Amino acid sequence: MKGHIIFSIAALILIAMYLKFSFPGGCSYKPFLYSQQSQQMRREIMERHKDLVFFYQTLLANKDTGLEEAMRNIEVTLEVPQTLTCKDLSHISGLDYIGSGFTKVVVKGTLLNGKSIALKSVHGEGNDMKQCVQQYGDHSGCHRLATYKLQKEIALLQILRHPGIIQLHGQCYVNSAPSDIRVTAMLELGSPLEMIQLLQTPWEERFKICWELVQLLYYLANSPMGSIALLDFQPRQFVLVNGSLKVTDMDDATSEEPTCTQDDDCELAFPAKTFSMFCSETGRCMGSNEKRNLYNAYRFFFTYLLPHTAPPALRPFLEDIMNGTGDLHVGINETLKAFEEVLNLYKSGLNHSQAHHLQDYTMLRGFRLNDTDGGFRCWPSYNHQGCLLSVHSAMEAAEFCNGHLQCRNFVISQERTWTGRYITAFTNNTLQLVPDENYNIYVKQSDNSKIQEG
Repeated sequence: MKGHIIFSIAALILIAMYLKFSFPGGCSYKPFLYSQQSQQMRREIMERHKDLVFFYQTLLANKDTGLEEAMRNIEVTLEVPQTLTCKDLSHISGLDYIGSGFTKVVVKGTLLNGKSIALKSVHGEGNDMKQCVQQYGDHSGCHRLATYKLQKEIALLQILRHPGIIQLHGQCYVNSAPSDIRVTAMLELGSPLEMIQLLQTPWEERFKICWELVQLLYYLANSPMGSIALLDFQPRQFVLVNGSLKVTDMDDATSEEPTCTQDDDCELAFPAKTFSMFCSETGRCMGSNEKRNLYNAYRFFFTYLLPHTAPPALRPFLEDIMNGTGDLHVGINETLKAFEEVLNLYKSGLNHSQAHHLQDYTMLRGFRLNDTDGGFRCWPSYNHQGCLLSVHSAMEAAEFCNGHLQCRNFVISQERTWTGRYITAFTNNTLQLVPDENYNIYVKQSDNSKIQEG
């Protein structure tokens, strides 16, 4: 449900109060404030404060607005599908730890309506806080620095709207003092992306993950804030929500291309490869953000998910994608078009031969088998106890079954995958038939006498 929310620009006032009264120039003259450590912290806080103001100004769709004007616009109304507030947070039950990172911790909670959401907040015992306190000796100031990251992420989630970005359901700011602002982001709940499990799924599902990632990267390259790079681009930064890929950690995202004075300043370095880029007349390595995202997609996702067990007819197209993104000979626009071509070919059924394999089978319309698990298994499969795949047509299913000596029959259901292909079970068992209008059974003609109607 869409609703009006109040953006947290009011928090900037609290931050400004913190800066005013906690550092030189305000009313406090404590000796430690003049130490080198406190001055370094002050500079870092001011820098993050400046960055955060930029995000709020972008949120206001007025980048020319000054800080004072931005802070006067305390209440900003925008139609977004997030309505949760501190009141909802106070009624959360069933808290369960999900995970934590360098700066933040995530727990699962249940709303009054029974819906589960993710709650993200600053991790007080995380390495970010520990290292900061060790360096500066100021727990409150370090919490402020860590909170900036979460506030930046909340602002980005409000600016960037795409199915591949985790949805922000709401936020809660609680401040017991100007220097102690507690922030909680209430987010869509997803499940961790497990690459090992993905490798055991059919190629179609692995292609879906890569396809959704490419669509996300295309959006980030053309976002309202310009081209955005995900600096901490790793599988752990992504989750699955109802089977769809979403990036869930945005605090390390940046819309600034690296600065440069010469082409050598624009080298894009990765552990196993370095790419040369050009320094533009504006003193920026233009295109660096897009290229960084694309190569990270290649090395963390495409390499593992695209080639293995791909349909033979699609492999030349996939090799072109791998070569283009692995060497960065193409950009995100060309990559998106290449993925669209593969998807259209796969949907059309042109990825299998046109031999007349179906003539070897007899169709029994309106029946299913009482059990499709058995001695015939294939990998990867939707069902690890048998052989459950997707097919474009009965002809493709017959081609697969004829290519495996153990396969004796197959059952096509009306259930379809995300590409519109039919879920089909392949078996070698002699089993009884069960009447069901949602299924059709195809039996090898030599085996017709072995199946009985129950």
